[in-house]
Amino acid sequence: MACLDIGVVGAAGRMGQSLVREIVEKDGVRLVAASECDAHAALGQDAGALAGLGTLGVKITDDSEQVFEIADSVLEFSSPQATVIHAGLAASRGVSHVIGTTGLSVGEEAELRVASGQTAIFWAPNMSIGVNVLIALAERAAAALSDDFDIEILEMHHKHKVDAPSGTALALGNAVAKGRGVKLEEVSQRARDGITGERRRGDIGYAVLRGGDVVGSHSVILAGENERLELAHQATSRQIFAAGAVRAAIWLRKQPSGLYGM
Repeated sequence: MACLDIGVVGAAGRMGQSLVREIVEKDGVRLVAASECDAHAALGQDAGALAGLGTLGVKITDDSEQVFEIADSVLEFSSPQATVIHAGLAASRGVSHVIGTTGLSVGEEAELRVASGQTAIFWAPNMSIGVNVLIALAERAAAALSDDFDIEILEMHHKHKVDAPSGTALALGNAVAKGRGVKLEEVSQRARDGITGERRRGDIGYAVLRGGDVVGSHSVILAGENERLELAHQATSRQIFAAGAVRAAIWLRKQPSGLYGM
């Protein structure tokens, strides 16, 4: 099979650099284009050199349209607004699009579904295999235990993360809500402050921590009388997300138009 030509949007960011490294190290794929937002300090730099790999001959530009013209598949971990625009580019050019962006609104998710009518789009709030196993286990645990067990979701990320709760924490919340046969938006408790009163039976609570360089930490706590079950995942490197994204791009090339996930 021919080598898969991949472009990276947001190539100068922490995840972008991880994606560049993963593409270079993975057989059967190659980096052909990279972009960043307007006026970014990395514009004009070699994507490989920035990622610590040496010169690859792929300059970082501010022309995301060119990335979608050159590549067979485009990987993106960026802002929700940019992601929706780029999904439209992917649709108009028939390029597959792998998205790890979090914080999308309901309307923005709907726009991804519209774009996926014309091309194959893969969107997951977390590309880690381990995290997706955690999501499946959380759903099963919630289904097995009654609402005598209070559910709390705890997540921590680095101080630069701009959305909260994380996309993974929301996915965990949806999983445990599904396990209990309820809708997350009806039982979600996002914040507590002051005199809150007793915890409402059946609520799914969230606690969000930000600090340092934490890649990602997620826990689902099911607290009952005299016992507590905790399911947890710790990410120690962004390379697990990059590996999942590249794996998704390879898988996606054989799929018809549609919206896919982990």
